[in-house]
Amino acid sequence: MAETMARLHPLAAVKTVADPHLVAQGPMGRFSLRLSPTAAPPPLGALGLSLPLAPCRAAQSETAAALWLGPGEWLLLTAPERAPAVEAALRAELAGQAFSLVEISHRQTGFSLSGPRAAQRLNAGCPLDLDLASFPVGMCTRTVFAKAEIVLWRTGAEQFHIEVWRSFVPYLWELLVIVGAETS
Repeated sequence: MAETMARLHPLAAVKTVADPHLVAQGPMGRFSLRLSPTAAPPPLGALGLSLPLAPCRAAQSETAAALWLGPGEWLLLTAPERAPAVEAALRAELAGQAFSLVEISHRQTGFSLSGPRAAQRLNAGCPLDLDLASFPVGMCTRTVFAKAEIVLWRTGAEQFHIEVWRSFVPYLWELLVIVGAETS
């Protein structure tokens, strides 16, 4: 009889001290959506929101979020139990136009960083100006933290959502914990 392997959270092997400002997010449904940059994106009833058209901005509903990552490219986030229904509904809504919708839920994971020094902690490895005036609430972008590519989304004045590929999660987590210890 074949054995079934269990999927472990990417932080399962990390042995660092708990950090109240750094919280691993649970599973999420994640999709990469690409549309023609010249096409007018439709409102996405499946997500309960319209795609953000302004560069580096996010739109959020009660059950989903859409992050603008580039011309004609968005990262869509939803609850994991809604992912299959959302995917089917999105494919139906987008039928008739050229698009790419790829489910990437297991490729990456997310966590939040909050607190009065959250931006300072991120700036230890991220080259962006994360001052609230330069990177306001609702702004998102692809960037790097040290050697890891991340998607960074400011969800509050002192709160960020970070998306990173699973293989970089322990590395990024450990660095943020170290920086947190040094800045506290």
